[in-house]
Amino acid sequence: MHSDSNTTMVTCSGISNAGKLSTKVSEMLHRRCPGLIECSLAARSDPEKLHDVLTHTKRKVIINGCSDCCGRKKLKEHGYDPDIHIIATECGIVKNGMEDPRFDEIELLTSVVREKLR
Repeated sequence: MHSDSNTTMVTCSGISNAGKLSTKVSEMLHRRCPGLIECSLAARSDPEKLHDVLTHTKRKVIINGCSDCCGRKKLKEHGYDPDIHIIATECGIVKNGMEDPRFDEIELLTSVVREKLR
């Protein structure tokens, strides 16, 4: 985990297409933009690990799939507010059950997140 950014991304990682999308976007950013994000975790990660990572990071970014905001709720449980909070369904993504995210949806949300991280 080497990075100058000290940014952690927490993804909602729900089972809907929008939830899966948050994880795919995080993976895409790790591949395309090395050093942009120091750590990426699912909101449902081990609570101790999540707390440890959040304690040692400056910028906290949440990508939620929908307005249920599961990722943000987990962050708040640990006493933190996100520096950046993105909700896929507010960026033009339609929540449609348990479909896999489409390539165009991954591209769209990846570009939104990259823009917010600048």
